[in-house]
Amino acid sequence: MTGLYPLKFEPGLKERVWGGNFLQTEFKKNADSGKKIGESWEISGVQGDVSVVSNGFLAGNMLEEIIEVYMGDLVGEQVYDKFGNEFPLLIKFIDAREDLSVQVHPGDSLARERHRAYGKTEMWYIIEAGEDARIYSGFKKDTEKAEYQESVADNSLPELLNSDLAQKGDVFFIPAGRVHAIGAGVVLAEIQQTSDVTYRIYDWGRTGLDGLPRELHTDLALDAIDFKASHNRIIRKTPDLNSEEKLVECNYFTCALLNLDSPAERSYVNLDSFVIYICTEGSFTISGQGENTEVSKGETVLIPASNDIVKIETGGAKILEVYIEDSKL
Repeated sequence: MTGLYPLKFEPGLKERVWGGNFLQTEFKKNADSGKKIGESWEISGVQGDVSVVSNGFLAGNMLEEIIEVYMGDLVGEQVYDKFGNEFPLLIKFIDAREDLSVQVHPGDSLARERHRAYGKTEMWYIIEAGEDARIYSGFKKDTEKAEYQESVADNSLPELLNSDLAQKGDVFFIPAGRVHAIGAGVVLAEIQQTSDVTYRIYDWGRTGLDGLPRELHTDLALDAIDFKASHNRIIRKTPDLNSEEKLVECNYFTCALLNLDSPAERSYVNLDSFVIYICTEGSFTISGQGENTEVSKGETVLIPASNDIVKIETGGAKILEVYIEDSKL
């Protein structure tokens, strides 16, 4: 089946108590400027939040519908064999005007047992960071369950966690089981497994949008947490101009950063996977399959697996390139 082209989707905007207006003002997301938009779900296969195509002849179709029709031509044969019509990754932009809750995500086996869902391993790429913006990621030292439980009870949990200053371009890899939080003043791109299972364990004593305290999941979280110390948390890589730099390679996705200031051609002949481009700086145009697809800062595009060669026209762009390696399936 032919004719597939790079696909853009309607962003799913989520109001959050900790959100701001960066996604509306800087990324031009279409929402009331008075709303606290914390998340833009760029590509999603999560039930109830499945993305809808916004460009070309497939506009108006849901992602799972076009996977059902195009199967491996869209997502890759091995990806389709494993995940069927469910898209395996969730791509978001997050604007943290205030601190997010401290939380943890279960791994695959626990999520499957409890929620009939996938676990949630994720990575963050920092797009903007305020002067004292921080990322909380894992314990400073190996921690006993009892010590952790005491810190939750007396509201001192953040004192047990690593707190790193975030800088533009930093990458944080958050495997399932690692306690974490995004601090105030951070705008980031998030790449994660298709899962919306989150255990909230500390919320800074605030209330939700309805004025009531938000639900905590301290009991559920206990079996999900990795209590070992977390080291080497920050990944800092700056690719040379017109080159790529691998940022993260894990069982669920691979992410590289493309740093371009002139036209480029990318070959995916030997890759049996879709590719996602997330524009974090500048803009570019993809040409191919009779379509010219323009992508600006704050936009995301899905390149079908059948598109072996991708031509990028740009005068300057930084692009996160995301895919699933055959060997990891």
